Amino acid sequence: MLIQPTIEKLTAMGLAAMARAFQEQMNCPDMTALSFEERFGLIVDFQATANDNRRMRNRLQSARLRLAASIEDLDFKSGRSLDRAVIMSLAQNQWVTRHHNILITGPTGAGNYEKQWLM
Repeated sequence: MLIQPTIEKLTAMGLAAMARAFQEQMNCPDMTALSFEERFGLIVDFQATANDNRRMRNRLQSARLRLAASIEDLDFKSGRSLDRAVIMSLAQNQWVTRHHNILITGPTGAGNYEKQWLM
């Protein structure tokens, strides 16, 4: 089997991550123990993950968030009276799967940071 033309075709079709995963599998002797379906599934998963990551990166760029916020950086000891249990439940994103909305209220300047790690 000619590997390089296959990799070039995958790249030309916009499946660069799949081509990279295929190349890695061809260079890894341990992969021969897996069946075709398992190997193909791994390659497809690699491409799907790359697509999801690219989509998320593009959405974050188009959102133009000023700060890169994360839940780990949140200070619960400050005078903002944040409830740790509520914040942690929001961080699990169950509100998204349940199709609930979130309304963050407070004085001007408060909450902008919290909104960003929710997105």
